[in-house]
Amino acid sequence: MLPPVPVLGDYGISPEYGFLPSELPLESSPDPYYNKWEAVVANLQGLILSKRLRGVIDRLPILSTAGLEHGSEWRRAYSLLCFMAHGYIWGGDSPSERLPPAISIPLLHISAYLEVPPVATYAAVCLWNFKPLFADEHVDNLENLATLTTFTGSIDESWFYLVSVAIEARGAPILPLMLTAIEAARKNDSSTVVACLRRFAERLDDLGTLLQRMHEGCDPHVFYHRIRPFLAGSKNMAEAGLPNGVVYEDGSGKEEYKQYSGGSNAQSSIIQFFDIVLGIQHRPTGEKKDVASEGELEGIAPPPKHNFLLEMRKYMPGPHRKFLEDMTLVANIREYVETHSKNVELTSAYDACLAMLRAFRDKHINIVSRYIIIKTRESRSTSRSKSPEKARRKINIASASRQDKNDNTAKKNLKGTGGTALLPFLKQARDETGEPTLNQWAKRVASREFNTRGKGDFFLGKLDEQPEGEVELGGLAGTWTIDDNAGGICHY
Repeated sequence: MLPPVPVLGDYGISPEYGFLPSELPLESSPDPYYNKWEAVVANLQGLILSKRLRGVIDRLPILSTAGLEHGSEWRRAYSLLCFMAHGYIWGGDSPSERLPPAISIPLLHISAYLEVPPVATYAAVCLWNFKPLFADEHVDNLENLATLTTFTGSIDESWFYLVSVAIEARGAPILPLMLTAIEAARKNDSSTVVACLRRFAERLDDLGTLLQRMHEGCDPHVFYHRIRPFLAGSKNMAEAGLPNGVVYEDGSGKEEYKQYSGGSNAQSSIIQFFDIVLGIQHRPTGEKKDVASEGELEGIAPPPKHNFLLEMRKYMPGPHRKFLEDMTLVANIREYVETHSKNVELTSAYDACLAMLRAFRDKHINIVSRYIIIKTRESRSTSRSKSPEKARRKINIASASRQDKNDNTAKKNLKGTGGTALLPFLKQARDETGEPTLNQWAKRVASREFNTRGKGDFFLGKLDEQPEGEVELGGLAGTWTIDDNAGGICHY
């Protein structure tokens, strides 16, 4: 017996808003008991700039979570504490490896309730951190969005988060659409499957257009040097000043160092949903396609193999993670298309989805090149031209990337905010997206390497000299090393 097709409402997912909350995030906690948290976050930028945030938080009382009632209140508290925690860790001249009880105790409790790690996840800074400017306009419109909280108070930081919010909202209708396609495939209703796939491809193209708007409001220099350091986690951050991770002081006497990845677009459930519903298989970075075993998996939604992608699911809200797990049990579109390969309309619609998703990943790679790769090279070039005695520098992920190492070592060690490698993962994920293509001409096109350097793109023209071991284009919080734990904008 086939497992039932998931019902979105059972996972707290809305057909209109997708993985964004169906009720708008609270702009402030309704219970005045939590005004102290609200006051700190309301003055977060000034406290960070004056380097007084740690002193203020150290004097805070430990507030109980008993007053949190509705889900929106728990999400608001989680977002507040995550901004406070990362401001505390990264807001000084050197990072703090300890979080005081006033943050850690309630944050650990709230994180357990929401089934997310106690760190500034994608949910904390994007999904649960926005508001519409006009209530009668949809939140998939970038011009109708504002952030609730930022570290820097800059337009650039708000825009960086809001592009992701708009993509989540604009992509939301794809969820019920493809659940309908799965039901139709079970009933051998090819015309409905074709219609759903065509609408899916058109919406993916729309998402790519939204992603390309990143440069309109977020300056690469501001992102790299001002925003990105606050998004870093505590995993693989030795060079940024956290060799062991962070201790969450909880008064238990058994406090240990914890290491968590930072906020990452890889923690977006909607992108993994696209892969699952289309039957795209991602392998560990560097692993080639196994043709021999591929035949055994033909048409079946393949079990996830990529350690990084599986790791990132742990940073998604619990119900969203469960939804993706259940989707892997029912995804049948690839199987249905392969068994009806003579249906030209069907295969063409399916291949169009793959092409649009591959194009979306290409655009993301391009953004990472602009915001990370180029800025890293500029920073290293500048650091080599200055005297070591030049002004005191803060220690964080940006300063770690500037360290003057030999080229080969630098290429291998540049990290994203999650402490992971960047470019090899992005390029391989992009290439794997085209692998299920059925039409032979489309398959050849999808497998080609295009040299677009300098063609109609000023930024790409800067990549004339490509360092060994890096690809031509690239994705949003650091250059990636070739290892199994990979990921991007801050990362994907």
